Amino acid sequence: MEKRTKDKPRTLKTPPRTAEYTMHVEEKDGKEVLVCTVGKAVLLQDLRGIDDLYVMLKKHGDRMDLGGADEQKPAKDGTVEAWGRSEKNPVKGWYGLKKGLRGRFGVYLPPLMEALGMCELSHEAKGNKMRAK
Repeated sequence: MEKRTKDKPRTLKTPPRTAEYTMHVEEKDGKEVLVCTVGKAVLLQDLRGIDDLYVMLKKHGDRMDLGGADEQKPAKDGTVEAWGRSEKNPVKGWYGLKKGLRGRFGVYLPPLMEALGMCELSHEAKGNKMRAK
């Protein structure tokens, strides 16, 4: 995977293609993280979330609802978002690293994975799904 930097971030759009954001890789506290910038908000995600999500989707086999939700809202069971904060995933909890902004895993990671050729992603107004390639 080409690791984009702050000087040359990857520009992406949310699954319904209604909002643009950027992602790049940075080192924080000795760990590589995904930095997602949406307007003035900066979210941090554990970089391993990309590979872990891909492995889970391969095992799942079928399309999975994204179910994006803010940290303060519950994630719908059986969605990418719920998995991204579950005690049953490989990091045993949140892939989001910035308290208060740990949600939206199911919104911002799928388009990156699509751009990297790792998944198929739907682009409807609501109810988007993804599956591993």
